[in-house]
Amino acid sequence: MIGMDILQPVVALAAWTMVIWLWMYATRIPAMNKAKIDANSLTGGTGKSLDDVLPPQVQWKAHNYNHLHEAPTVFYAVALVLAITGQGDGLNAALGWAYVGLRVFHSLIQATVNRVMVRFLVFALSSLVLIALVVHAAFAVFHG
Repeated sequence: MIGMDILQPVVALAAWTMVIWLWMYATRIPAMNKAKIDANSLTGGTGKSLDDVLPPQVQWKAHNYNHLHEAPTVFYAVALVLAITGQGDGLNAALGWAYVGLRVFHSLIQATVNRVMVRFLVFALSSLVLIALVVHAAFAVFHG
């Protein structure tokens, strides 16, 4: 179908989000056990409340999981607009893959070494790619 290639990076980023979800719990649950946190007795709170009791390296995965539900939601919406308007192939599909690659790279930085300036630069670059996709979607919808 014309314009549907951009849906491949959409599915890839959704799958990557689930990989981070698994990684988060694969590290968080053992860390909670080691810290003698009884999850059955916890009431309320958020994952952020664990920042004070779990090692930062464990929480970095959780922070990244949260980040994958922020700016990428714009990517998902814009990619769907491009696919629906038949504009999701070619350059836009390539930009979609670039966005996903940069977000995966961002995740790996944040979940491992968490160097803020490097992470920021990758995030900024991914944001520029996302802006290009938004502009292309705007042209497709308003000048179609």
